Amino acid sequence: MTARGRGAIIARMARIAFTPQLRRFTATPELDSDAPTLRAALDEAFGHNPQLRAYVLDEQGHLRPNVVVFIDGQRSHDRVGLSDALAPDSRVHVLQALSGG
Repeated sequence: MTARGRGAIIARMARIAFTPQLRRFTATPELDSDAPTLRAALDEAFGHNPQLRAYVLDEQGHLRPNVVVFIDGQRSHDRVGLSDALAPDSRVHVLQALSGG
């Protein structure tokens, strides 16, 4: 999808952001992606920092139990296949749950 601004065509892309909790352990790129699914967008982020994968996904490639993803303010539905669709203007937030008291 594109938007016109002052005669130029500007492609709109989903924005992927990781919360500060993950930044304590590794670099967390905030990026714009034209990926059609959550899996593809995460793979793109992992391409920027391969270490990030181990903090977000388990050995089977599923979301870790302590990680939650919100797409446009709604919790993602597919924690296994990560097939949730992304729109060109989606906002994706990857959070790691805090524990302790």
